[in-house]
Amino acid sequence: MNTQRWMGIRFFSFFMTWGIFLPYWAGWMIYTKGISVSEASLIMSVGLVARGLSTLFAFPYLSDKVSSKRLLNIAGIGTFIALIAYIPAGSFTSLMGATILLHLFYPALMPALDSAAGVLVQNKQLKHYGRSRQWGSIGFVSIGMVLTIFTARFGDEIIFWALLLGIVAFVVLSLLQAPAVLSVKPPAEQTQKIGLFSVFKIKHFSLVLLIVILLQAAHASYYNYGYIFLQDINAPTYLIGLIINIGVIAEIIFFSIADRRFGNFSVGALLTLSAIGSSVRWIAVFAFPSVVIFSIAQVLHAFSFAMAHYAFMKYLINNIPQVQIPKAQGIYSALALSWSTAVFTIFGGFLYEIEPRFAFIGMVICTIPAMLLALVYRNVETKQGNVLETI
Repeated sequence: MNTQRWMGIRFFSFFMTWGIFLPYWAGWMIYTKGISVSEASLIMSVGLVARGLSTLFAFPYLSDKVSSKRLLNIAGIGTFIALIAYIPAGSFTSLMGATILLHLFYPALMPALDSAAGVLVQNKQLKHYGRSRQWGSIGFVSIGMVLTIFTARFGDEIIFWALLLGIVAFVVLSLLQAPAVLSVKPPAEQTQKIGLFSVFKIKHFSLVLLIVILLQAAHASYYNYGYIFLQDINAPTYLIGLIINIGVIAEIIFFSIADRRFGNFSVGALLTLSAIGSSVRWIAVFAFPSVVIFSIAQVLHAFSFAMAHYAFMKYLINNIPQVQIPKAQGIYSALALSWSTAVFTIFGGFLYEIEPRFAFIGMVICTIPAMLLALVYRNVETKQGNVLETI
């Protein structure tokens, strides 16, 4: 089996659905279910809390009990059931319930796929993580292009049906053959000896985690309000999907060259560059609220998101034992991709209702401290390198 191709297809199929959910879901609830921006903000934030609980506790627990392949099947089928619950939902309460259910299953697919990729790299069955991960970004941008055409023609109602169809496709793929190492159930005696938070004992894990938490939290306003912000600054409806996907195209380019161009960069250097790019991105959107500047700033998604994620994966592969990878991924997904984003989604929503562009400049409250901490970690890495050279 060609594991490079297998991993690329799974990343593609998942992120194709993520490209529907992430930029459009809050807008779908606002425009098709008739709720306000603040209600959608609260629903998505509570969903992120549920997502954090799922990826922090349920995902690592199941990773100790079942194989990676079985875990992907469970999360995929659970996501399909949760989406069905949205069909009759029409009130704030019912939408909240459906969103909580969805976030218990759907976001767990992300750390499950990254954990699978980490295991394959450590077992020498996957040579290039970046090359496989770029197919996730390609899936994300591809569906954005297509969805833009259909929403312009049929309205925002099509968003739900596109996501449901994408999840069905992912579930079908998950039921097919997987690399043998991913079908092996973890040895009980090995997993029982290692607690969930044992990874915090690994050198510098806490510092690296804090940096990526701040960098990923800074995307909260973009993820939840980027779609409606573009409408507020009078972007043509048929171009919104294209503008959103400029960032993903930049992400694709980064992942396609990451192993070759940035493989020799230290984790600290990558995180520093990510924080600088992120700060410039949100300052530009605030200072120049125009479609053109927003589109140009989208290129910096390669730094603000892709480089930060690549840096964390590089740290994980180089420093985390295989049995602890799901735990590290669960903590990363819960704290960096869920709870921190939930907090700053509420913060961004508050700022957005005062003045839309305030929601973006508010994100530098994350990026500036991240830059300072990344510089500290880079200096630590440099000193350690000098010590090793003298030994």
